[in-house]
Amino acid sequence: MQEFTIERPQYIKELLMFKDTDLIKILTGVRRCGKSTVYELYAEELKKQGVSSNQIQIIKLEEEENFELLDYHKLHERIMDNLVADKKNYIFLDEIQNVKDFEKTVRSLYEKKNLDLYLTGSNSRLQSGEWATSLTGRYIEIKMYPLSFKEFLSVHPTENLDKAYSDYISYSSFPYAQHFVNLNMPDLKKQIEVYLTGIYDTVVLYDVMDKKNITNANRMKRIMKFMAGAIGSEISVKKMSDMLKSDGIAIQPAVLDDYLDAFRDAYVLYRADRYDVRGRKVLKTQNKYYLVDMGIRNLLVGGRLEDRGHILENIVYLELLRRGYNVYVGKIDYKNTEKKVVKREIDFVAETPQGVEYYQVSDTMNDPKTLERELASLKLIRDNYPKYVLTRDYGTYDYNGIKQLNVLEWLSE
Repeated sequence: MQEFTIERPQYIKELLMFKDTDLIKILTGVRRCGKSTVYELYAEELKKQGVSSNQIQIIKLEEEENFELLDYHKLHERIMDNLVADKKNYIFLDEIQNVKDFEKTVRSLYEKKNLDLYLTGSNSRLQSGEWATSLTGRYIEIKMYPLSFKEFLSVHPTENLDKAYSDYISYSSFPYAQHFVNLNMPDLKKQIEVYLTGIYDTVVLYDVMDKKNITNANRMKRIMKFMAGAIGSEISVKKMSDMLKSDGIAIQPAVLDDYLDAFRDAYVLYRADRYDVRGRKVLKTQNKYYLVDMGIRNLLVGGRLEDRGHILENIVYLELLRRGYNVYVGKIDYKNTEKKVVKREIDFVAETPQGVEYYQVSDTMNDPKTLERELASLKLIRDNYPKYVLTRDYGTYDYNGIKQLNVLEWLSE
């Protein structure tokens, strides 16, 4: 299926920042989030800057005509045979993890002074193992995601943010899914469902099961369905193991944890670790998980309206990742007037080298009790870093330094 082309200027800008540097550029993300298209768009930008077509090699290692290049010897030979002497060559290797012993080709190419090397991958094998350790400091990872809400609006421009958001979480954030929307197909949701099923099955069968040498596809899909229904909820692997066992899936907590890591390695599932705000340390229990795309969630568990708060939380979490934050679930304990320890939660603690920001996310705060609850946790934080409450309600308010913002306007900034 031909990639539906959507401009992704933020990724092109980041690639240009590292152009011609002595670094391997690795673009990572879930399958079909648009990695190969970004490299094609970037190659066009290089041509505008005076780079000739014969200086650019784009090799897509999941296309049948390139299957012989899954042998790293042949891949290396193909690249070397087509280099332009005495000029800079730009080499793009798409889904390089499919090549057995790809590390040997990458190391060899890295040593060539007239090469600028770009890779893509759909699992974190590119950042693990001995080869990555040996290249520490010699590569830069650019993390890519399906379309943000702002990018979705660029494809489907409208002033009705509420309608756009409803479409965004109902259909999908994968780029090619927008092709079906634009064509206004008569059975739009069914078309998108079929498309997403193909992505999901590929992730489960190849990026998860193949990596872990797992043979029971049904069990993996049932685990993933469980996780899709639990986004934004505290997850205890032990309790999850017990619940799955009662549902007829016997799996030990350690094995289950390993499987969840495999979904994370495939960039379909993300884990937010718990963070002690006062102790300034990451905790090892009661993490939360979020899904890469709400269309896949709908595919697995349906569009349950009662989960709209967790869905919004999921969207905000991914947006914070896109903006370059390290994101945690905040925990803060305090003693009440009766000297009893009360546990409070901050939806997100977002860190950068420049500092911290705190976020509470709520679908609506029209109820005064909801407003007080969301503000109460933020009021316990004594530092001077920014504190925000993001909600679907329109209007901007300030509660003694805690800013309430409309989340759709925030997402479309």
